[in-house]
Parts: sequence; structure tokens; C-alpha cells
Amino acid sequence: MGTTPFDPAVVRSLAPDVLAILVRRGAGFAAGEDAVQEALVEAWRTWPDDPPRDPKAWLVTVAWRRLVDATRSEVSRREREERVDARPAPGPAASTDDSLQLYFLCAHPSLTPSSAAALTLRAVGGLTTRQIAEAYLVPEATMAQRISRAKRTVSEQRLDRPGDVATVLRTLYLVFNEGYSGDLDLASEAIRMTRQLAAAVDHPEISGLLALMLLHHARRDARTAPDGSLVPLAEQDRTQWDTAAITEGVAILQLALSRDRLGEFQAQAAIAALHADARAFNATDWVQVVEWYDELVRLTQNPVAQLNRVVALAQADGARAGLAALAELDDSLPRFSAVAAHLHEMDGDLALAARLYAEAATKATSTAERDHLVRQAARLNAATR
Repeated sequence: MGTTPFDPAVVRSLAPDVLAILVRRGAGFAAGEDAVQEALVEAWRTWPDDPPRDPKAWLVTVAWRRLVDATRSEVSRREREERVDARPAPGPAASTDDSLQLYFLCAHPSLTPSSAAALTLRAVGGLTTRQIAEAYLVPEATMAQRISRAKRTVSEQRLDRPGDVATVLRTLYLVFNEGYSGDLDLASEAIRMTRQLAAAVDHPEISGLLALMLLHHARRDARTAPDGSLVPLAEQDRTQWDTAAITEGVAILQLALSRDRLGEFQAQAAIAALHADARAFNATDWVQVVEWYDELVRLTQNPVAQLNRVVALAQADGARAGLAALAELDDSLPRFSAVAAHLHEMDGDLALAARLYAEAATKATSTAERDHLVRQAARLNAATR
């Protein structure tokens, strides 16, 4: 058998299985996760020049040795050594159920969403604390504290309890939506972890989330101009969209929908697929988009989905229909003013639309969004002079 070439993504993908083996052998979650991280660092150092024949077995052996060494250095050495036996030979790979439990544990309801996302990136994604801190634009010490608190919390939880797939999927989607910064592409990491989960578990909502991520990620390059400014969907250059990712996402979605177990991520993916399928913005099947938003609202009662449905309805039935639907929603919703501005512009009231764009800019949650809304207001103000 030949050696395995060094591939950082492959190394990280082995982390949950290795941690599951350690925990199954009796290691505590926090201690086991630290040992796995040390083994990953050693792999990064040595594998490029000396790759192992069996990467997972190598990681298990090194992580277990790190764990035993750490255990022996504790005051409670005797008590812990009764639970953590000395240096067994590498055993068989963890079962699907073992590694799956790590997803459930890292996305435990007792954790805040941000802590769950950070712990998932660390324990399941195999990323270092420094990488995660750089991605979230926070000091490494701050992220280390966040992860340590999360590990202490989940260390008190048992691995043999049923997990909630919906919570895991929301955590992975949160990671995906965090954006891109530094050397770490969180969206790509989320896709990688979701692929891993989909390969281990046959669940239509996991497939729905993977399809949704692929379909959104396919439009990534067209979402911003060279100067970093936002490019709305209607103005995007669709030749920049990744057709291979779209094709894969649609195929995964179709198989999931054929199971007739509709969930929120499948509904969102269906909407994304309709956008991806259209050759131009005006060629979008807006009637079907509205119908899928109806399904999404029925499943989630999510007010953001209700707001997005209003935009689709205006495209399907006209600005007046959209404004009537908008009037039924809470005006404190995020992006309410921006949607109202867009609909009034569609309806021809440019002065009111300009005022609403300016109002929306003061509520924007990112610099890019704020600048886009300011430019929209300026454009309409210039048009009404």
C-alpha cells in the first residue's frame, strides 16, 4: 500500500472520526479534542515530507499518546488512568453513529449559536483556534476563551443521547453565512462539513442544506464588484456563476424533494434553484418562487421569509400587490425599509423611495450594505431633481 499525499482538507475531515474514537474509549470531550488538535498540528508538520499509509490510524495513535501523556501529568493520574487505559493499538474507525454524535454535541442547545459554530469548526472541522479567530475577526485569546467555555459546557453532556439534526443544520448554515475573511473561507468549510455529514446520514434536509449552500456559493463571484461594492441579483453577470456547482446542487435537491419529506432547507434550496435556472432576472419564474416562499413560511413562520416573499410577489404580480402584502408585516423587521424603498421605486414614487433607501442605510448591518443603500438613495435623488 502506498502512502497518502498530504492534503490539508483530508486531514481536517478526519478530525471528527478521530475524536469520536477517543471519546468512545473513555476520553473526556475537552481533553480528547485538545489531543486531536495536537495530533493535527503534528500532521501538518510531518506529513508533507513523510505521509502515513493510514492517516486515520496515525492520527488516532498520536492523539491517544498525547491524551495519555496529559492524563499522567495530572494530580488525579490514578483515577483518570482507570478510565483512560495506556496506549492501546489503533482500533477500527469510529462508526457513523459515533462521529455523528460529535455534530450533535457541538451544536448542543445549551450553547449559544456563535459558540456552537466555533466549536463545530474546531472539533468537527479540525481548524485551529487561530484560524477560527481570524475568520471571525476577533483576537485569538477571545476565541480561545469562547471555545474553552463551550467545551466545558458540552463535557457535561452525554454522547449517547439522541441528537437534533435541525440544530446541527442551523449551526452549519450559520457557519456558511459568516462570510469570507483572511485565509479561511468559512463558506467552503461549511460545505465540506455538510458533505461529510450528508455522506454519513441519509436525511433529506441534510441534502437540502448542501444543495442550498452549493447554489448560493455558485453565485459568489458575481455578488461583488471589483471595488467590493454589492451587486444586486438583478444586475449580476450570470456568466460568472459556477454552473458545475449549480448542476450539482440542483441534482442533490431533486433527489431530496423526491423523498416527499419537505423541510425548510429544501424549500430555500428550491427558491435558489429557480434563480439559478433563469437566464436573466426578468426570466425568473416568479410565480413558482412565490409558491415556494409560501411553503417556507408555512414551515417556519419566519418573518424574514415573509419579507422575501413580498419581494417575489411584487415581481410576479406588480408593485401594488407587493406593497399590500408588505403593509401586513411588522415594520420593525430587518430590511423592511429597504424592501419598501424597492417597491415604491417599482411603483414610480421615486422621492419616497429615496427617503426610504436613506432610512434603510442607517439600519444596515454591514458597510457594504449601507454603502449600496446610500448609492440607491443618491441615484433616485438625482433623478428627481
